[in-house]
Amino acid sequence: HSVPALRISAPLVAALMKPVLAGTGTFLALIDAGLGRKEDALREGRKAVELLPIERDALAGGDMIFGFAIICAWTGENDLALQQLTIAAQKPGVLSYGHLKLHPFWDPLRGDPRFDKIVASLAPKE
Repeated sequence: HSVPALRISAPLVAALMKPVLAGTGTFLALIDAGLGRKEDALREGRKAVELLPIERDALAGGDMIFGFAIICAWTGENDLALQQLTIAAQKPGVLSYGHLKLHPFWDPLRGDPRFDKIVASLAPKE
């Protein structure tokens, strides 16, 4: 027997779980990227971004793009990583100057003028 008040539809459960599933997908993709499973990492990262687009949820969606950019950088997909960072840099609160400037996540992109431009765009204004 189920309690009528607790019955919820599958679409509602799916909608409520999207942020969790998207975050899990990004986490698994980061693991795959670290283990050298490029195609798995990219597929899972893309799926996470699709599950929770930045247009629907600016904060969590921004986190998905941020995570996907790391995955792309780690797997050698620098052009795709820079595309994701360009999107993320246009959204307040997704990226920080210090993180991009100092964190080793971004080492594969250092020296690329496009990366330097993104970092400079986030620099503190005097």
